Amino acid sequence: MLTKRIIPCLDIKEGRTVKGVNFVDLRDAGDPVELAAAYALEGADELVFLDITATVENRKTLIELVTKVAATINIPFTVGGGISSVADVSALLAAGADKISINSAAVKRPEVIDEMAAEFGSQCVVVAIDTRYVHGKHLVHTHGGRQATDLDTIQWAKEVADRGAGEILLTSMDHDGTKGGFADELTAEISASLSIPVIASGGAGSMEHFKDVFTKGKADAALAASIFHFKEISIPDLKAYLRTSEISVRI
Repeated sequence: MLTKRIIPCLDIKEGRTVKGVNFVDLRDAGDPVELAAAYALEGADELVFLDITATVENRKTLIELVTKVAATINIPFTVGGGISSVADVSALLAAGADKISINSAAVKRPEVIDEMAAEFGSQCVVVAIDTRYVHGKHLVHTHGGRQATDLDTIQWAKEVADRGAGEILLTSMDHDGTKGGFADELTAEISASLSIPVIASGGAGSMEHFKDVFTKGKADAALAASIFHFKEISIPDLKAYLRTSEISVRI
């Protein structure tokens, strides 16, 4: 059985880690370099770093900060925010990222997924999908969740997989920061329709929520932010709980 992964997420704004609810009302959550080092020591399986205003502000990801974080950790490291070209990916990999995450750029020009996968391999390309339930449909959103599209989330997930994405980071904007649980039903539907891993994001508030997203949601990994940043749940305790629930995790 493949082990399930626990992934803390550092949402970065102006060089600090922040966290909000439904993508708004952000509050400071600490220094990203210090948090990254602590999570690596605690047993996080991977780390995700998202420069959440890079696309909105029409700039590139904070390379210097990526370099500092990469130097402090020894676990796989995914970076997203403002990435739109093969050159951007090259710069981030040189700075220490293992994988990159794209969202808005992929929606704007889907061929960029093919180009990145051809240049760096699918294992390097994560496509982030921010989704919200609107008028009876799950619709993709871009620009840090600020702009709605008419793209159906499930169809878009299938397309990005076909184009060479190695993984999908699925964030339910409706669940984000609410601590009411992940979008298990949607996650399961996407997981069942794809042959690539799906990382569930948005809504973690208890250890049981992680168990549910791995069992009911069929997720390959679960990402969370505030519950880890504000020490509501520790990664060692979470993994011990999951093992007692007969979910395979790396200790």
